[in-house]
Amino acid sequence: MATRPGEPALLDAWLAAAFRPGGERSIQLMEFSRELREDVMSGEITVSFRLWRRPKVREGGQYPVGPVKIEVDSVELVPFASITAADIRRSGERDRESLRQRAAHSGPIADDTLLYRVEFHLVESQAR
Repeated sequence: MATRPGEPALLDAWLAAAFRPGGERSIQLMEFSRELREDVMSGEITVSFRLWRRPKVREGGQYPVGPVKIEVDSVELVPFASITAADIRRSGERDRESLRQRAAHSGPIADDTLLYRVEFHLVESQAR
C-alpha cells in the first residue's frame, strides 16, 4: 500500500505489517485524524468518541498510534447530549459541534445518537 504525499515512510512499514495478503487486518488499531495524532501521541488527548455499530476496541487492549501505543481504559455507550465539556476538551475538540462533525463521518449525529466513549492512556513511547 502506498502512503499519501507528505506522510512519513514509517506509515509504509506500519501498513505493510498491519495488513496480511488479501487485505485482512492482522493488527487492530484505533485511527485518529491527522490533525489530532500529535496530541494523542503526546498524551494530551485521552478520550475519543466513535459512531460504531459495535465496539472495535476492548478495555485493556493496546493499539499503535504512530510510534506509540495507547491502552484503552474503558469503552461505554453514551448519548451525544451527555458528553461533558471536560470530555470535549479531552478529545481535542474546541466545542460540541466540532466533535459532532468529526464523529459524523459514519453518519448523522443527533443529541440522542449513541456513541462509544473510549478512554485511553499512553503506554509506550519510542524515540522519534
